[in-house]
Amino acid sequence: HPELLDWLAVDLMEHDWDLRHLIKKMVMSATYRQSSAISDEHREKDVANVYLSRYPSRRLSAEMIRDNALAASGLLVQNTGGESVRPYQPEGLWIEKGNFSYRLLRYKITGGDSLYRRSLYTFVKRTSPHPFMSTFDAPNREVCTVKREETNTPLQSLVLMNDPQFVEAAKVLAERMQTAVKGPLNEQISFAFRCATGRYPMEEEIKVLLALYDKNYAAFKNKDRHAEELLSVGEYLLREDINKEKTAALTMVANTILNHDDSYMLR
Repeated sequence: HPELLDWLAVDLMEHDWDLRHLIKKMVMSATYRQSSAISDEHREKDVANVYLSRYPSRRLSAEMIRDNALAASGLLVQNTGGESVRPYQPEGLWIEKGNFSYRLLRYKITGGDSLYRRSLYTFVKRTSPHPFMSTFDAPNREVCTVKREETNTPLQSLVLMNDPQFVEAAKVLAERMQTAVKGPLNEQISFAFRCATGRYPMEEEIKVLLALYDKNYAAFKNKDRHAEELLSVGEYLLREDINKEKTAALTMVANTILNHDDSYMLR
């Protein structure tokens, strides 16, 4: 659409080359914000999407998926610049591939807030790339990659459900639900859903998540050990004054929300 590009170029110049203004104008446009779900009639009229009648449905990149989970929970550190960081990954991976560098023989996670920096700053070892990134098709940087592949594998679901960084994000989101929203449970869940997906949940989705909470709360009630095991995942320490059984049940709800396809798909 050459005319559209020309118009955007002129608009950028007229606003003193303000890139923030340009990006905001694009992402807030009706074309960008429309859904990929359209009627068969509209799809037949515009098969190739020449008229931008719908937005293409696609999965977020590996970095964006992790950053979205951290941002929803409130953990994401926005600082710009600095050294690379080493988030969670299984033990022993570097030893298995570390046959030429003693300095890179053992992987040690970065402590403090650096654990929650944007995925852009994740340290990349080409002979042993970060497993989360590889699972979601991030290139290992051995060769130039013009366009990333997009695969759908069971391992991706396994990572989103069980990876320490996502379980930790879920427990912190559970804490955030209770501290940010003082209203009833359905409002707390709706808040978490909006943080992760960018939209309000439908009535049926709220019912499912409330039923999930009730089921998990019954499972954790009077079983402090199980709740403590779940809430001990990750380096982040929760507040002492929150109810452990409720927080554990909300953690399972938050984990489910982070696994909702709207949390890692763009439509």
